[in-house]
Amino acid sequence: MLRRRICSILSSSIFNAITPRPLPIQQSLRFLQCPNPNSKLNNGGGEFGLWFGFGGFRAYSLLSLNDLRGNVPRKQKTRKGRGIGSGKGKTAGRGHKGQKARGSGKLGFEGGQTPLRRRFPKRGFKNPFSLTFQPVGLGKIAKLINEGKIDSHELITMKTLKDTEAIGKQIKDGVRLMGRGADQIKWPIHLEVSRVTVRAKAAVEAAGGSVRKVYYNKLGFRALLKPEWFEKKGRLLPKAARPPPKQRDKVDSIGRLPAPTKPIPFFIEEKEPASGSLT
Repeated sequence: MLRRRICSILSSSIFNAITPRPLPIQQSLRFLQCPNPNSKLNNGGGEFGLWFGFGGFRAYSLLSLNDLRGNVPRKQKTRKGRGIGSGKGKTAGRGHKGQKARGSGKLGFEGGQTPLRRRFPKRGFKNPFSLTFQPVGLGKIAKLINEGKIDSHELITMKTLKDTEAIGKQIKDGVRLMGRGADQIKWPIHLEVSRVTVRAKAAVEAAGGSVRKVYYNKLGFRALLKPEWFEKKGRLLPKAARPPPKQRDKVDSIGRLPAPTKPIPFFIEEKEPASGSLT
């Protein structure tokens, strides 16, 4: 605003100094406009007439983008329920009584008619007790042992497999030992996994090793793979949980925390021979 006012004052003062005689109303209003330089005025002649001739004074506009106003709507927001004079008073546009006047209805309600979600039959089933195990083959473990990333003389746990990137990061409920590459196992190894196939177990035991199926719940499995998380939070490692009744026959023992380094030997209870007959 200040720029436009200064521009108008300067243009009027310079015009009055150059042309002392009064001008008609049409010409006095024309000097505020910027004439086309390509057109020739009747009163002035040449370039001088375009600038300072009797046809008017050419003034450059000092308007800039930061002087422009935004297109702000002047209509105020309707305030419902603030009096009859506001136009939306009393019932505030909701009418009289009724379900919509008192509040919103239930989502999916169709006025008593059987809703759409009940008209279509159900399809599929999601077992809440299902478990997802990440598979790992014996051939991959043998390859890591040959590369020196896994020590075959120590116990190989699921944490060992995760640290050596034998399995991915997306581990949900445990690891399943598969028999792929079983012919590459030439030495005894000891493993602790969640599940093991018949072929993989037979190959490990044939080489003189052992495989134990251990149980970890969700919290215990996290404590096995990421014990540093509990230390960061200032919490102690949880106690080992017992398997539920449906999984007791599928595991050999309870998982140990923190990650163990030595295997648990399998004890075979040999029955004592019955005493001979009295002589």
